[in-house]
Amino acid sequence: MPLKIVRNDITTMAVDAIVNAARESLLGGGGVDGCIHRAAGPELLAECRTLGGCRTGDAKITKAYRLPCKYVIHTVGPVWNGGSYGEREQLVSCYQRSLALAKKHKCETVAFPLISSGIFGYPKDQALRVAVDTIGEFLMENDMTVYIVIFDRAAYQIGGKLFADIAEYIDDHYVDAHTDSRRERLRRLSRLESKASMVWEDAAPDFMAAPCAPVVMSKAPDKLEDLLVELDAGFSETLLKLIDRTGKKDSEIYKKANVDRKLFSKIRNNPDYKPSKATALAFAIALELNLEETKDFIGRAGFALSHSSKFDVIIEYFIKQKNYDVFAINEALFAFDQSLLGA
Repeated sequence: MPLKIVRNDITTMAVDAIVNAARESLLGGGGVDGCIHRAAGPELLAECRTLGGCRTGDAKITKAYRLPCKYVIHTVGPVWNGGSYGEREQLVSCYQRSLALAKKHKCETVAFPLISSGIFGYPKDQALRVAVDTIGEFLMENDMTVYIVIFDRAAYQIGGKLFADIAEYIDDHYVDAHTDSRRERLRRLSRLESKASMVWEDAAPDFMAAPCAPVVMSKAPDKLEDLLVELDAGFSETLLKLIDRTGKKDSEIYKKANVDRKLFSKIRNNPDYKPSKATALAFAIALELNLEETKDFIGRAGFALSHSSKFDVIIEYFIKQKNYDVFAINEALFAFDQSLLGA
């Protein structure tokens, strides 16, 4: 997956490069900076002494020494002073300069902490938004896997209003599904699965009808051969036709879906490819399908949306809000302890 938010200790990440939220002196300090220097050993400090420091918003690279990665990229984030002193621009520059160094040194995997969100005081929800937006923009033009590493739950938060809105939507749609009787829940789930497997007729827009070309049966077939002949278009075929309908390049869609090129190649070259549910939904988001279109699309991979799944309810919330930013959706999924969209 090109961009992934994880809870981990960044000093244990086996990636090509980790990013250190450093001070201008580059001589170590507290927080992530101190942890990285302790894990790397004194050789890292010795090399940093030769670099002549680093300006806020800039980045410099060293070897990693005793760390499991190849490089440490040191960047100096801004101290928060209310947001009116160029803090956002400086923070954006931290990510841009760090990613440029990683690309220059042919790094395929990079792990970032949430820069400036600790003792530098940058509001965590705003720091996360800058990180996701800047890294996401880079990944639209470059092939790299990037991790945003959160040490613990207390160090992570999305915007308060967004969290509250999603929580309310979950309460309205998810909790109800769990307060019904078991028989009623099974009945609802069966109905949802039946709807997801049905081909649209009147409600389906033209652009979905074209790639699918459903066959309307005059009577139920009684032979397996007849059933197989009348199968709808599969996931891969439908995906490729929908991409063609958008007029966009394949790369625009799979990067917008937070899916890497290798996985997309497998899907393109294998008409019978069965994606994970997270991958199927990621492409639905990238294609900006509405809720009914999404249900039909993922149904072709054998999946359905259900109000008995918090993951599904959150996806439904964003589709209804017409928010098709896969990175913003993944922020919310992470905040609610759900799997992320993408490969």
